[in-house]
Amino acid sequence: MSITDIKGTFTLNNGVEMPCLGLGTFQSHEGAEVKNAIHFALDAGYRLIDTAAFYANEKGVGEAIREYEIDRSEVFVTTKVWNDDQGYDKTLKAFDASIDKLGFDYIDLYLVHWPVTGKFKETWKALEKIYRDGRVKAIGISNFLKVHLDQLLPDVEIVPAVNQMEYHPYLIQQQLVDMCKKNGILYQAWSPLMLGRVFEVPLLKSLAKKYRKNQAQIVLRWSLQNGVATIPKSVNQQRIESNADIFDFELNADDMAAINALDCNHRFGYDPMLV
Repeated sequence: MSITDIKGTFTLNNGVEMPCLGLGTFQSHEGAEVKNAIHFALDAGYRLIDTAAFYANEKGVGEAIREYEIDRSEVFVTTKVWNDDQGYDKTLKAFDASIDKLGFDYIDLYLVHWPVTGKFKETWKALEKIYRDGRVKAIGISNFLKVHLDQLLPDVEIVPAVNQMEYHPYLIQQQLVDMCKKNGILYQAWSPLMLGRVFEVPLLKSLAKKYRKNQAQIVLRWSLQNGVATIPKSVNQQRIESNADIFDFELNADDMAAINALDCNHRFGYDPMLV
C-alpha cells in the first residue's frame, strides 16, 4: 500500500486495487447536492465514491460520474445491500436495482450493509453469485464484529475483501482489525472524523498545530498510516479538498501511539450488535 498521494491504493485479497481515500455520500441528498460533492471530489483527485441503497442517492452518484466524463474504470464505486433486502433472492434483486440506478455495467465493491441476524449468511451467498457472474469486482461486508465473522467465515467460499466499520481515535477495535488482517480482509473506516468531534480533542488540536494541519487531516492521515482505508463524507467543497490534503506529511511513531491511546470504545454510530 502506498500513501504518497491520493492515487495510492490498497490491494484487496483478490488482487483488485482500491483507492486508500474516498468520498462517503451518506446523507448527501439525491440530485444536485450529491452530484456537486462528487464533482468536487473528482476535481480534488478522489477516485473512490461510496454509496448505498439506503442512502437513496445511487442515481445521482451514477449521473455525476457520467457527467464528469471520466472513464468508468478510473472511478471505484462501492454500494451496499440494505437490511430489508437481505436474504438470497432479495439480495439478487436489490443488486439489480442498485446497478440499474447507478447506470453501470458493473460495480467495483458490493457490501452487506449490516449483519442482519438470521439473514447475512444467505445474503453473502448471493454476493458470491454476483461476484462469480462478473457483475462486481469485489465483495465485502460492513459493520461485522468478531461474533459475526465467527459465524460467517466458516461457511464462505469467497472471503470478504473489505469490512467497512466505524473507525476513529475513540473506536479502534484493534482485535477486530487484527482478525480482519489475519483473514485478508481490508479494514475501511466510516465516520473517521467522529461527526466533527475530532475538532474538540485537545491532543488533536496540539498535533494540528505541530504539523500545521487541521484536526481532520491529522486523523485521516493517522487512519491511513494504520493501514485502514478511509471514506470521510462531506458535501462542502473546501472540506472535501482539505480532507485530501494529507499526503505531504507523516505522523511520527510517538504521535501515532498517542492517538491510538485515545481509544475508549466509544461509538457515535449504530451498534452492530443491535441489528
